[in-house]
Amino acid sequence: MRVSTRGEYGLRAMLVLAANYAEGPYPLREIAEIEHISEQYLELLFRDLKKNNLVLSYRGARGGYVLARAPAEISVGEVLTALEGPLVPMQCVGEDEADMCRHSDNCPTKEMWRKLKDAMDTVLDTTTLADLLVQAKE
Repeated sequence: MRVSTRGEYGLRAMLVLAANYAEGPYPLREIAEIEHISEQYLELLFRDLKKNNLVLSYRGARGGYVLARAPAEISVGEVLTALEGPLVPMQCVGEDEADMCRHSDNCPTKEMWRKLKDAMDTVLDTTTLADLLVQAKE
């Protein structure tokens, strides 16, 4: 599994909001400048982040986006899943994908893929935006 630019850029943008959490709404234009990402591309990403209740938007001269919850309450897994969809190394270990492989019932590698998925889920779901900010300061 490879995280696309959707996940990478979206996570970077969320970290900008996390770093400025107490400051109020943050304009996409400024996030785009800081992270060197197209503002139009960020608009697409933030549509999905808003739909998944990870950000709130405010209109007006002082408008922009804020995190819907504190940085310590938003996991990296939530952000990536909102932008990328299910995070699985192989389709056969996805929630609804077991029927896609004809070898699913008797596959010697399926358990390894499941363990990899579980390990990824553990890391992504237990790492928060706040954790990443602390790590960046170290």
